[in-house]
Amino acid sequence: MPPAADFLRPLVISGPSGVGKSTLLKRLFAEFPDKFGFSVSHTTRAPRAGESDGKDYYFVSQDKFKELISQGAFIEHAQFSGNFYGTSFMTVREIEKSGRRCLLDIEAQGVRQIKATKLNPVYLFISPPSLAALRQRLQGRGTETEAAVAKRLATALKEIEYAKEGAHNLVIVNDDLDRAYEKFKRVALGEPIESDALPPLDD
Repeated sequence: MPPAADFLRPLVISGPSGVGKSTLLKRLFAEFPDKFGFSVSHTTRAPRAGESDGKDYYFVSQDKFKELISQGAFIEHAQFSGNFYGTSFMTVREIEKSGRRCLLDIEAQGVRQIKATKLNPVYLFISPPSLAALRQRLQGRGTETEAAVAKRLATALKEIEYAKEGAHNLVIVNDDLDRAYEKFKRVALGEPIESDALPPLDD
């Protein structure tokens, strides 16, 4: 049986920090270890506990990152919370050559840049059920200062506003992890789903 047409296109996943993108991706890779390849981004931020170079990110210096920008190595790149993040053409091509579907976790700035390329991905937005719920998740991490949480929430508001403009093909609200994962899995496999409604912005 041939793969669904959408399975052959890269899947760009975006959504606010703390919305559960990493959890959904880890679950997908655990269930389907050979079907997907995750585009490992380059970043200038320091590794967090348990992160390894080449698996979670390619950790590079600011000078090296700027050198890669000048070489046209990135499909998209952005600056977020004082650090640079970028997705290279090389990583996407390597995944596609292996016959797996390329999954990309991209910030809103990057989504805008990808829309100007010929990548032709499916755009998926993972949304929190509300900004209040996202605030609780970020504070529950215990890794963020109040100032950092406020900054991430301000960014989340802009990302949801961008999503409300119709920037993405599909939306999944992560209000229940099992429900969200079942929908996410179907999208990843190239199967159709009914898009969720985005939350209001006034909470």
